[in-house]
Amino acid sequence: MIRAIIIDDEPAMQEVNSQLLSEYFPNIKLVGTADCIKTGINLIHKKKPDLVLLDIQLSDGSGFQLLQKLPSYNFKVVFITAFDSFAIKAIKFSAIDYILKPVNEIEFQQAIQRAIALIEKKEHTESQVNVLMDSFKKELQNKKLVLRTQNSMHIVDISDIHFCKSDNSYTTFYLDNNEKILVSKSLKDYEGILKEYGFFRPHQSFLVNLNHIKKVDKTDHGFLIMKNKKEIPISTRQKKNLIDLLDRL
Repeated sequence: MIRAIIIDDEPAMQEVNSQLLSEYFPNIKLVGTADCIKTGINLIHKKKPDLVLLDIQLSDGSGFQLLQKLPSYNFKVVFITAFDSFAIKAIKFSAIDYILKPVNEIEFQQAIQRAIALIEKKEHTESQVNVLMDSFKKELQNKKLVLRTQNSMHIVDISDIHFCKSDNSYTTFYLDNNEKILVSKSLKDYEGILKEYGFFRPHQSFLVNLNHIKKVDKTDHGFLIMKNKKEIPISTRQKKNLIDLLDRL
């Protein structure tokens, strides 16, 4: 019996994939589900699965980051993703299977069947995963974002963004060398794009690059001190999530 787990932050997707496994693959036993990097890693250590259905975009980071936090593993991975050209390109470069949201039953069956074949042949996939991680890291290092203002189009390195600040339907980007760029899009428009690249929303008005945090002040409500010496508030609701996330870096 093949032991499988599902790591996805959408309960509906957990249910869909669980039902498809049960319907089409009676030789696969679902031994658990998780919804983030932390619970996913704990579940992997506890259940020691043969197969992991792993969502790329989790609430506290990416499925790629989850794999990077594991010192070693011998399970097979099938990624689950909404359409994301970068993620799919990285996966295709490594010839690792993925399931596209919304789930197509035939494609689901094909991806799982290929994973079963690898498990049964005891075929190692470390080299494929290494190619995937290299592609992922290179994409992060070189990733740029286009910011359109009223008069200009700015092309910025994501790594140069310290934080973003919301002002209703506008967002100000704070960059290296104290540069600021104001764009006429909401912070929510950028949160989904930047979350995959190490950004976190500690407060409804701010989105911060975790790589530019210098210090976390935990007194009272608490606030962040960035490397550019700016102070960012932390909401009570997000304080524990942020500290947990930083502990895992």
